[in-house]
Order: sequence, then structure tokens, then C-alpha cells
Amino acid sequence: MKKKIIILAGGYSKEREISLLTGKEVNKALRNNYITKLLDPKGDLIEELRKFKPDIVFNALHGRFGEDGYIQSILESEKIKYTHSGVLSSSLSIDKEISKKIFKLNKILTPKSFKFTFNSFNNLFYLKKKIQKHLKFPVVVKPLNEGSSVGVQICNKNNLSISLKKLSNYDELLIEQYIPGKEIQAAILGKKKIGAIELIPKRKFYDYKAKYSKSANTKHVMPADISKKNYEKVNQIALKAHKLLKCRGVSRSDFRFYKNKFYLLELNTQPGMTSLSLVPEIANFNNISFDKLLETLLKDASINK
Repeated sequence: MKKKIIILAGGYSKEREISLLTGKEVNKALRNNYITKLLDPKGDLIEELRKFKPDIVFNALHGRFGEDGYIQSILESEKIKYTHSGVLSSSLSIDKEISKKIFKLNKILTPKSFKFTFNSFNNLFYLKKKIQKHLKFPVVVKPLNEGSSVGVQICNKNNLSISLKKLSNYDELLIEQYIPGKEIQAAILGKKKIGAIELIPKRKFYDYKAKYSKSANTKHVMPADISKKNYEKVNQIALKAHKLLKCRGVSRSDFRFYKNKFYLLELNTQPGMTSLSLVPEIANFNNISFDKLLETLLKDASINK
């Protein structure tokens, strides 16, 4: 008898549209071998879960409430196996401040940064002084716990105020040292290194549009155009970060490569599975088809991890 799979997609985060695309692609690939149900968890999720009684939930949600331990806690309480990382791993990974502290403690290079809250914000002049003293301009300003480069701004002294206003609907921000150089992203599947890709955006940086819009014409270089030694090094750092945060399933680590050093920006526990997504592209280059990638994630599905 075919197993029953619920694919969670959509949700409440600012990455809702990308999650829906991921869910659609996953459902299309799985529906021939499984009894599938594509579910947007905006209604009574627990009632839907109990009604359908899935063997496994494929978590295709991105961002807050889907990638931060929230939905994982619900699935744990219902004792339903689910794909990707568990509660603690998800909550640690999406919090850029905490994950950075873990990276630093374990000698993984990451850009300097500090947390910013509007509640404690007193004076733009003093904020600029703090940035100049600890980070230097330009800086990257981004929401503390969003993915897909949602809301990310590159700021200098002149546009810092405008950028903060654009992000005023977020409770917490991360102000981070800007690192120029190559954009490299490395993927881990299970506990195996599956490769690193280089992104060459035509936009200012690899932002939300560069990631998800074909019209942005971001160039993908697979494998990344770096030396064999550095290629092995970036994959090894990604594996180390994956293990440190106790991830399972799949993860994608985002790096900047500058002056022969890799700076880990963040780790994503639920990377996209759309036609423009990087993990399927990296996997395919290493002879792992999209179907095989999904099967690996389903086999790894678990609870209490």
C-alpha cells in the first residue's frame, strides 16, 4: 500500500510564494509513488493532520513558523515523522545571532555583527558611530530570523536611515560587516558533502529577486570556480556547520569568499526546491536526481531529533 505524504507549503512567512512553488514541485514529483496532499497550514492544521493521517510530512515551508521550530513542535506533539531538521536545530539555525555565536565558538569565520532592536534605538548618530567603530561602512542590515535574503539591505552612512525605515516592521535586525568577494553556497545531504555552487548576480548582490526571478539573470557556476583545495575546504566548513547545529535532511550554507578566506553568512535548514533552487542543481551535478533527493529526505524523516 502506498504511503501517505502531506506536503506543507505556503504558511505565514514572507517566503510564502516561494514555499508554494517548492510544495508544487515536490508534490508533482511524489504523487506517482505516494498518496499526497498539498496542505497550506493556514487553517486548522492539527485537524487536517488527524483527518488525513499521514505517514510522513514533507516540510516545504520556508521562513518563520515553518523553518524555526514552530511547525516542527506541532508535528512532534502529534508524533508524525517529518523531513528536514528538528525543533532545536531549526530554531538555532534561523536565528542569525545565535548561530553566528556557535560558529565563532567553533572557529568558523563569520562576519562581525551586532543585534539591533528599534525598542532600544536612541540616536542615529550614535548608531553610525558604533558601526564605524566595530564594523565599518558599508554594512549589511537584515531581519534576524528570515531567510531567502528577505529584507536584506546594503547600507552606507547616507542610506542607513532609509534602510532602517524599510525594516521598521521587524522586531529585531542584524547589522553585519559587509564582506565583498565571491558568493558561494554549499549543500549537505544527510551527512554527506554534495558540492558548492558560485552565484554571479547582475544585481547589487544575491538578493530575493536574484534568487527567484529568471529575469534577474543570475549566473550559476557549478562547480564553484575556485581551486580544488578551496572547493574541498568550503564543503568541509558546510559539513562542520551542519553537524554543529545538529541538522538532518539537507542544509545549504551561504558563504562569501574574500582574500582566500570563507566567511559563513548563514545556514538554511529548508532550502528551496523550485526550478531556480540551488540544492537540486548541486545534487543533479553529482548525479542525484530530484526524485532521489526527495526520496533521501523522506527516508531521513523522523521525530524527536
